[in-house]
Amino acid sequence: MKECFNTRKGPAAVGPYSTCVTVGDTVYVSGTIPLVPETGALAEGGVEEQTVQVLKNLQMILGELGLTMNSVVKTTVYLTNLDDFGRVNTLYDGYFAPNYPARVCCEVSRLPKGAQIEIEAIAVKNA
Repeated sequence: MKECFNTRKGPAAVGPYSTCVTVGDTVYVSGTIPLVPETGALAEGGVEEQTVQVLKNLQMILGELGLTMNSVVKTTVYLTNLDDFGRVNTLYDGYFAPNYPARVCCEVSRLPKGAQIEIEAIAVKNA
């Protein structure tokens, strides 16, 4: 049975999609960009500030479902500049260590709202 969820604490969706969809114990979190929940504006600063905002948003969304970053089994990271890979990894490490999820990271030409990073995740309840 598919259950859709829209965050009450995180940033609102910028299109016609759910924040998360749960099927059984698996939670599919839609791509999260660095929007500040209180304002809906893109986080100010460079890729480091945007990465922290995305990870905070992801953590907040998972928290609403009673999950943590340790519940995440896979992420996909989209960057508009793959030269930012190292800086993103340093920040990413602080949110996921020591149990890293599987991951894909790729460069894309553009992201919604002019974001420099977007992360989507798959989490498992009771992981």
